[in-house]
Amino acid sequence: MKIGYILNTYPSPSQSFIRREMRALERRGVAVQRFAMRPFEGDLPDPADRDEKKATEYVLARGLVALVWAVFVMGLQSPVRIYKALFLALQASRGSEAGLLKHLIYFLEAAYVARRLGELQIDRMHAHFGTNSATVAMLAAEISGKPFSFTVHGPEEFDKPAAIALPLKLQKAEFAVAISSFGRSQLCRLVDYRVWPRIKVVHCGIEPQHYDAARPMPVSRPMTMVNIGRFVEQKGQLILIEALAEVTRRGVDVKLVLVGDGPMRRPIERAIAQSGLGHRVEITGWLDEAGVRRQIDNAHALVLSSFAEGLPMVVMEAMVSARPVIATWIAGVPELVQDGRTGWMVPAGDAQSLAEAITQLATSPDDKLRRMGTTARARVMVRHNIDTEAAKLAAHFCQRPRTQPV
Repeated sequence: MKIGYILNTYPSPSQSFIRREMRALERRGVAVQRFAMRPFEGDLPDPADRDEKKATEYVLARGLVALVWAVFVMGLQSPVRIYKALFLALQASRGSEAGLLKHLIYFLEAAYVARRLGELQIDRMHAHFGTNSATVAMLAAEISGKPFSFTVHGPEEFDKPAAIALPLKLQKAEFAVAISSFGRSQLCRLVDYRVWPRIKVVHCGIEPQHYDAARPMPVSRPMTMVNIGRFVEQKGQLILIEALAEVTRRGVDVKLVLVGDGPMRRPIERAIAQSGLGHRVEITGWLDEAGVRRQIDNAHALVLSSFAEGLPMVVMEAMVSARPVIATWIAGVPELVQDGRTGWMVPAGDAQSLAEAITQLATSPDDKLRRMGTTARARVMVRHNIDTEAAKLAAHFCQRPRTQPV
């Protein structure tokens, strides 16, 4: 089987889960051709991402002439399909935040992808995220006659399903994937119940071969927590700083390492300074996978203060490293983190509850934290082995194609 993966901006430091999935499929003998609309413009600290960039075909880099030529070529081969795809693009643009012009660009991109599917003898397509990459895959499927599927991660897709024509994509897709049962429930809300069997759950995963044994938890103090993610409102780092200030007022000795970067960096730095936490908070910027793993290994726990998520990879990476997790009761997170067994769960946006969980972490005996970490590692190894999850996805790819729409 040969599959074309349709991506928007790829690779980027926050999307290692896509790389892991594709490479796990390749280990199973599935040939994967990577198509992305554009490359990530920032730094790629991870060598694996730089390798992915070399292996990816960038559609927009081919230029307008190549895209228009693809429309002409595919139109000669199947004029009816081209007109149907153009009509579908117009349909998807109604009420869309992207508007008509962008959907016409998606149509051009789709024609190019459809042409390459034939040239490379690719059997089907799979897109990640329910946004423009899924739109391109849907239109390319209409032009080429080859099936497509896509994975929805959330939370952005759930915030604006009509604006990205998500119900239409769910109807048109051979199947759709959610990364958690919560995610699947949100997709089921958007379509007729007869479509529900085509909405699958396939988790993102970790590569167990890279985690042969967890490093022992540090015995030194202060108690160190790590937070990993983009510095944006929905990640809640400002609430985390507020909670940390409360904890230190109680006389609890803790340290926080923030791994990441983003538009909220300056407000976060101001909050740290105003709270007098400069000696307790370190900001590292983006790190490669090895750097992230070092920060997790050097910490006693991961703390996730998000207001909205899908099912974060950093939670899996902390748990497989035998570290307990403090996280918020949102989306698919409670499906993985068990309150009192593998960490602490708190209401999102509640700085006081977050401060209480941090206090409990800091005052827990070392043997309790080690037990929680061991339980966390066993749980993620069972639920989020990327080779197991890729096998599920490959099985869905091999199902008999759907011939009748609902």
